Amino acid sequence: MTTTLRPAEPLQQTPEGDRSRAYDVCVNSRRVGSVRLATASGFGPGSGSIEALTIDEKDRRRGRGTVAALAAEEVLRGWGCGEVQISVPAAAEAALRMAEVLGYTERGRNMVKELPAEPPALPSGFEVRPMTDAEYGPWALEARESYARSWIRRGVAEDRARAKSDATHRQLLPEGLASPGTAINVAVRDGETVGHVWTADRELEPGVRGSYVYGVEVAEGHRGRGYGRALMLLAERVALDAGHRLLGLHVFAGNTPAIQLYTSLGYRTTYVNSYKALL
Repeated sequence: MTTTLRPAEPLQQTPEGDRSRAYDVCVNSRRVGSVRLATASGFGPGSGSIEALTIDEKDRRRGRGTVAALAAEEVLRGWGCGEVQISVPAAAEAALRMAEVLGYTERGRNMVKELPAEPPALPSGFEVRPMTDAEYGPWALEARESYARSWIRRGVAEDRARAKSDATHRQLLPEGLASPGTAINVAVRDGETVGHVWTADRELEPGVRGSYVYGVEVAEGHRGRGYGRALMLLAERVALDAGHRLLGLHVFAGNTPAIQLYTSLGYRTTYVNSYKALL
């Protein structure tokens, strides 16, 4: 039997060069599933993504998902993509095993926490204030640089990583500190700035909005004193003040201390994000 991808719609293209298209997964011309392919938004046309690969229940456990994924990679090669990205639900154990077999490497994961009704207490002497305009400029420059470096360390070409970082920060902070739904708070202890946390409104699950931690950092010289945990508790308070009961975040693979912290605070992994070079 031959598994192929059959276009289910015309190729979609944007003025910026992004492409996307839905396909039917077919076995001997019989539809057994679907998949959507796209160039990865923010990474440029050289990076593709496989989205919503689904095989009908009656046709599962026959290797058709694996063959469909390989066929999708071939389509992306034809689009000129040098890598492919996937985002797999953490509960989809079979899909996670398939990704491992096909040579995908985890690059990061999305996590979410259901918040308690009552805001958590902050450590004694831990003061909080909004970031000032004078602080925002230097912080924004460092935030863009740090985000780009995180992608570079995980195999993204420097030019694409910096383009991704610039585009992300332009999109999320179009009006700086005044950007709608955004809060950037500074933590102070004994008169010294010990860290900051950036949260904003976001759709965390289809049709479900919540707060999202876009950035959290403890100032150099103050690390290892529990301020990271305190900043995450502060993020919970900000989310609850905004009327949200869900708080989400993304953490890069390899950041074991952060993953352990988030897990200890009650976060659960929702999606595992992986990539593969297309040779």
